[in-house]
Amino acid sequence: MNPKLDRLLPYPFERLNALKGAVTPPTDKPHISLAIGEPQHAPPHWLTETFIAHAHGLSHYPSTKGGEELRTAICAWLAQRFQIRRSQLDPERQVLPVNGTREALFAFAQAVVEEKADAMVLMPNPGYQIYEGACLLAGASPHYMPLTADGAYLPDFGAVPEHVWQRCQLIYICNPGNPTGALMPTEQLAELIALSDRHDFVIAADECYSELYQNEDAPPVGLLQVCAQLGRDDYRNCVVFHSLSKRSNVPGLRSGFVAGDAAVLERFLLYRTYHGSAMPLHVQTTSRTAWADERHVAENRMLYRQKFAAVGEILAPVLTFEQPPAGFYLWPRTPLPDTEFAQRLYATENVTVLPGSFLSRTVNGHNPGTEHVRLALVASEEDCIEAARRIRRFIENLSSSLN
Repeated sequence: MNPKLDRLLPYPFERLNALKGAVTPPTDKPHISLAIGEPQHAPPHWLTETFIAHAHGLSHYPSTKGGEELRTAICAWLAQRFQIRRSQLDPERQVLPVNGTREALFAFAQAVVEEKADAMVLMPNPGYQIYEGACLLAGASPHYMPLTADGAYLPDFGAVPEHVWQRCQLIYICNPGNPTGALMPTEQLAELIALSDRHDFVIAADECYSELYQNEDAPPVGLLQVCAQLGRDDYRNCVVFHSLSKRSNVPGLRSGFVAGDAAVLERFLLYRTYHGSAMPLHVQTTSRTAWADERHVAENRMLYRQKFAAVGEILAPVLTFEQPPAGFYLWPRTPLPDTEFAQRLYATENVTVLPGSFLSRTVNGHNPGTEHVRLALVASEEDCIEAARRIRRFIENLSSSLN
């Protein structure tokens, strides 16, 4: 067996199940989970019907590269959404459909990283554990960039030592951030591009939450958008990852894309051809339809805004948190250690939340996720409000017992 597998740490939800398994929740309260970031809003009816209507495509092998119609639709969406001239995006060379960003983010490191003793991959901390697993199985060493309240939950590229940049082959960024919802501004993305030019590493920008934002007049800036503003329409060393899962509430469709540097994508396509990860034809047709419609996405954002407003009003008196500008997570600080908070909340109120330390790594004695929990506001508004009320009751009872 591959000995690198021994380097992988348990997935956060495995650890959460073990934590919950040590207690018994009350039976008189229905369980509500705010732990997993799985969108629960209903997808548009017409999108489901498109999927069904094109199931006849099952009789054909799809191309790993994806159909030209889908790649053209993706380029049209990228151009419109990120204010890029359509002529600056080549559907033949700069876009590749993928079966959701999770598998693509993992596979990307396997294709990009040259296995060397000093190879490093940089990633946010806390962050999506796929980045770490991809790094380790590619034979590289991870370097964790802490995300803290003092730094507005953004990575501090200036704090990364020079010797780390010299060894860096790949950096993962998540913009908007998971779990914090923080947005990287244009200036910071430009700083990272300049660092990539200096040290010749690839930037993998996970932008799967980019369409869930609070301010309709200020959508998050994207990496390719900044490249275009800088006159870099070759997008050298820059690749973005997008998904329909959050945008269109279709996590089961497993549909997304990567776009950017044609030279990098050429090599990634070669890897994926052997990997056997082509997108089925009926999924391609459904995806093309989804990328062409913005109305359902705006309606989706409105539903999340309503939940953030309602839950925030309930929890603000008892928890400290920033209202995130994007994403669907709250990242509050807890009055107890995060694992104890999550376990006791489940034991008394039958509500599941994810301890922040399960999303983070301890570096130099500090885990930036400790004393935080992640609340995924993906359930119905009714369930999110009920969960918030139970969390507030739990904290108020906890405060009373401590006084």
